[in-house]
Amino acid sequence: MEPVFPFPLSLPRSHGTLARALHQQLRTAILDGRLPAHSLLPATRKVAEALGVARNTVVTVYDLLIAEGYLIPRKGAKPQVAAFARRRASKPSRAVVGVDESRLAPAWRTPFLQPSPARALPARNFRLGIPDHRHFPHDVWRRLMAQALRQSSREPFAYAPSQGIPALREAIAQHVAFARAVACAADDVIVTSGAQQAFDLIARLLVTPGQTKVAVEEPGYPPARAAFAAAGALLVPLPVDDEGLCVERLPDDVRIISVTPSHQSPTGVAMSLRRRSALLDFARRHHAVIVEDDYDGEFRFGGRPLDALQTLDRDALVFYVGTFSKSMFPSLRKGFVVAPAWARDGLVNVKHCVDSHCDGVTQAALAAFIRDGHLARHVRHMRPIYAGRRAALLDGLHRELGEWLQPIPSEAGLHLAARIHDPALAPKLMPAVLRAAAGAESTVDYAMTRDVEPAVTFGYGVIDAEDISAALAGLRKSLKKL
Repeated sequence: MEPVFPFPLSLPRSHGTLARALHQQLRTAILDGRLPAHSLLPATRKVAEALGVARNTVVTVYDLLIAEGYLIPRKGAKPQVAAFARRRASKPSRAVVGVDESRLAPAWRTPFLQPSPARALPARNFRLGIPDHRHFPHDVWRRLMAQALRQSSREPFAYAPSQGIPALREAIAQHVAFARAVACAADDVIVTSGAQQAFDLIARLLVTPGQTKVAVEEPGYPPARAAFAAAGALLVPLPVDDEGLCVERLPDDVRIISVTPSHQSPTGVAMSLRRRSALLDFARRHHAVIVEDDYDGEFRFGGRPLDALQTLDRDALVFYVGTFSKSMFPSLRKGFVVAPAWARDGLVNVKHCVDSHCDGVTQAALAAFIRDGHLARHVRHMRPIYAGRRAALLDGLHRELGEWLQPIPSEAGLHLAARIHDPALAPKLMPAVLRAAAGAESTVDYAMTRDVEPAVTFGYGVIDAEDISAALAGLRKSLKKL
């Protein structure tokens, strides 16, 4: 039988969805112009015979299209396609840095942070920032989530406080006091949707567009940098060495300094106590503030950790940002800010405007997870596991790759970086390293200026020690061929 429409139709076998599918496909054809304006639709009986469906189904679809204005009824005759402005076919997306669209605000015509391209990686890889799901107490988390859901069903519907539910803020305050010696009370804590929202809220609160200068690490964490750029800040990239941010290079007119002092992202170095004191002194003398990102400070493998900047702060200069993405799992999307008293109300107001509150059920489950000691136990359980992987990585870098790479000193976190001995060889070596070590990254990709020392960053959150050794042995063979 000849097709009744000038395009194919795909209909399901289920009678319950036939009418919906036919309606959607005819409506789309009208919008796209495949059924031109003023054209007549085939008779319902003919359509039913051709498609093998009941005539009542076709009548129902035609009536719905008439009611929606897509068809014009004609007494005793076939319905006619209405004339109206049709949508234009969307153009394929272009992989460009800037966007030429005057309706966008100027600041957003050039993306601050391109989404990471999807990469097919093996299950065990060197990707950064991902903890191991195999050792997480999923049964405990399911039980606490079920309890939180049951409790929420017994309470009247309501919006949670913008700064987070009291139980979670109290639990976070106790956790950071115990784990990182951060002195704070529940009222000082603002719960956020991950650390990224924390950076965004702080930037909105403190940045005057086009005026406020923000010092960022070079290389540094791109999402934090992007939050300040999106708020209109003037970014000032400052170099990082084995003692962390080069504080002596700070310009006098900088008003915000964004740092990762406990485990620099991406080099992994810890800011020395001398630099920490100098940074606090600079902020005090120049009326500046410090945004301290302590993103995986729970995992330390050396001696006693250096105190957080917030712990050393005596002048209410530090915004302390933390996250549970590394200690628990990324999709939890829970972070927090410990804010100075003078900024707390303003930060809560910004949070209320941007995102009135985080979901209450997950907050309640997380509060119980921390309060009942499950988080501390999980961190204690994972620390020796990650330590073994870190040791295997260091051993492999020295034994297999010492001819080309030198590990950068680091005693914390879930990743470790290694410098290329001869920077002149970086253009040749780096592609081979990144191909052989799936998930590893170049520190150049974390820089604004690209004028940084070439190094490779290896994550060990989801790769076992034996897989690390095998991968580095294979990498040695690849580099030898070069």
